[in-house]
Amino acid sequence: MNYIDMHCDTLMKAWGKKWPDIYDRPEMMVDIRRLLRGGCKAQFFAIFLPSPKMKERMGLAQMDDDDYINQLYRIFCTTLEQHGDEVAQAKSLVQMHENTSQGKLSAILTMEDGRSVDGKMEKLDHYYNMGVRVIGLTWNQENCFGAPNSRDASIMAKGLTDFGKDAIIRMNELGMGIDVSHLSDGGFWDVAQLTQKPFFATHSNCRSLNPHPRSMTDEMIRALADKGGVMGVNFCPAFLIHDVENNRADCDMLAAQLRYMINAGGEDCAAIGTDFDGMNGELEIASADKMPNLFIALEHAGFTPREIEKIAFANAERVIADVF
Repeated sequence: MNYIDMHCDTLMKAWGKKWPDIYDRPEMMVDIRRLLRGGCKAQFFAIFLPSPKMKERMGLAQMDDDDYINQLYRIFCTTLEQHGDEVAQAKSLVQMHENTSQGKLSAILTMEDGRSVDGKMEKLDHYYNMGVRVIGLTWNQENCFGAPNSRDASIMAKGLTDFGKDAIIRMNELGMGIDVSHLSDGGFWDVAQLTQKPFFATHSNCRSLNPHPRSMTDEMIRALADKGGVMGVNFCPAFLIHDVENNRADCDMLAAQLRYMINAGGEDCAAIGTDFDGMNGELEIASADKMPNLFIALEHAGFTPREIEKIAFANAERVIADVF
């Protein structure tokens, strides 16, 4: 089964290890060789902007956001340049289909945490011209777009900033996807009201099964689905079951999340957003080459062939076609 994964943090991992590309890196969860081995059709590669405190904790270099973005972008470009016979960038569904017809993996560039936009609309245009096709509006701190998910109810209720609201309109005009993973509930509802196109929750799970504020309520899942959007099941153990201290992720947990998504929002809203290289734990599926095991498990769990195909790639493809 071919699949699309809407989120990984592999570029940041490679940057931290000072690797020039992500072709053959068995120390990580994702590299080009294992994506192809696992049947990946398209991988969203996030340029994730860790906070200064997170960089310090991880022993990463402190630098200007634009310099950091350019360094991760160079890793992305070097991978494409050196291994163009196996992987190519895709900025549209047409390019994805062209890559697939040539036996190539499609690499889709995204950004997690829009803080570097810094309230400047021209920065959105700049990132679009770089090839960024989806931006996660926030990570876990407030920025020019709005507030993040939080256990503090007053923060969670905050909506988008005035700039954030205007940016939604501009992103729709550009054909740039809006990602609400990590966004506050108030921000989510502003996006749902303002966007004229479907939107993404690239790596978010169901709050009814897991109380973490990163997860989405039933009402949010329905609103996302009503807009034609898609959410990717996150493989991180802390987001899978009611116990947020959980350190295990198995296929039964993933199947339960996907079944709940479908029950809440319909079979057109469920997809995959692994969060590979952005989390850890005791994982039944711990790398991209193991992904076929998920689809076998879903079949055993009673998912129909049509549901599995939609989860694996068809739902994500539809939104890519509608947005990019």
